[in-house]
Amino acid sequence: MSLRQKIEQEIRQRGPIPFSRYMEMCLYDPELGYYSGHAEKFGKGGDFYTSSDVHAVFGRLLTRQFDEMWRALGSPEPMEVVELGPGRGLFARDVLDWSEKKFPDFFRALEYRLVERSASLGRRLETTLEQHVASGKARGDGQWPEGDGRDAPRSTGSGGGSGGGRARRSASNLKEMRKGGACAGPLIVFANEFFDALPVEVLSEEGSLRVDVRDGRFVEAWAPASVAELEFLDRYGVRPETGERVEAPLAALAEMKRIANRVEHGFAVIIDYGYTRDEQLAGRHRGTIMSYRQHQASANPYTAPGEQDLTAHVNFTALAAAARQQGLRTQKVLTQSKFLMGIGEANQFADAFEQCRLPQERAKVALQLKHLITPAGMGETFHVLVTSKGVNQGDVRNLSGLSFGKRRA
Repeated sequence: MSLRQKIEQEIRQRGPIPFSRYMEMCLYDPELGYYSGHAEKFGKGGDFYTSSDVHAVFGRLLTRQFDEMWRALGSPEPMEVVELGPGRGLFARDVLDWSEKKFPDFFRALEYRLVERSASLGRRLETTLEQHVASGKARGDGQWPEGDGRDAPRSTGSGGGSGGGRARRSASNLKEMRKGGACAGPLIVFANEFFDALPVEVLSEEGSLRVDVRDGRFVEAWAPASVAELEFLDRYGVRPETGERVEAPLAALAEMKRIANRVEHGFAVIIDYGYTRDEQLAGRHRGTIMSYRQHQASANPYTAPGEQDLTAHVNFTALAAAARQQGLRTQKVLTQSKFLMGIGEANQFADAFEQCRLPQERAKVALQLKHLITPAGMGETFHVLVTSKGVNQGDVRNLSGLSFGKRRA
């Protein structure tokens, strides 16, 4: 049975299904979903790529930021870093390699956990991180370790869209869990292109989108919007105008709350392409559902279920609000450009050029770095949300990633 047939069967049994259910099946069906397939879908030769595919400097800069966060937490040992949706493990490898080389104190304390749901990507992670898995520095698991069982994530995310990773498995006990699932030990949660692939509800003036089947093809239908969907639009989004569609990422809010419940003393760093409510009010970022296949973008999510990535831009206003509701302190949402420039300006991005020996090598790396930080590349499309709990706010505000331009001022 193909995934299309499986979706059609569910529709015949249950009636038209919410778009969020269709998206979840397309991406995460255990046997036939997009992320249950081969890891070759990732990277420049696949359907999409992430910042870590561009150059290792992305992971190297974040290593510097993690080291600063560790020091802001009082340099504890051990220091748990949990990556959600690590994909093939390129970012994790860059962080582990660079911290071992440049930040030996942090590396000694570091315990790196990968939360990856896809079994095929899990096998790829074991290969990518073979050295660090063998030494016990890196471990994986398909879901967060259970606290009281109420808040384990049901969906995992991306690195997808124009970028890629999703979620993984580990064996390291995430320290002792407090009631409600909180982690008693110091913790940094990192999610790069994770939230963009969580299922979303789609709304128009006709109501909430449903997917039906007719004459062997998927067709759209509409049902009355739920109270939760309408409340989301009123608090964090906009009501769609005639001919418009907007997303209500209810699953992303639930995921953000689960993350916040895990962090008792530490940070959560979210990087993704997305927007704020102010941008939506200005008429932008309405109807952001996209599919990606072999680097070709399409607005039609129904053409190849299970064979194309499906994404929606991330509502950072809503994520920040969900974090605050669970006790996290949030910083102003930044562009990836300002965040990376803040980390790299102190040493003029020496992390990128250290291994360059020839002028042409420096020129190539300069172009790759430019892609990460300029508006023409990923710099302005991607946004960064830094949150914390139990950390001195002066130390948080002084993090280099939040301080671009302040040193010169």
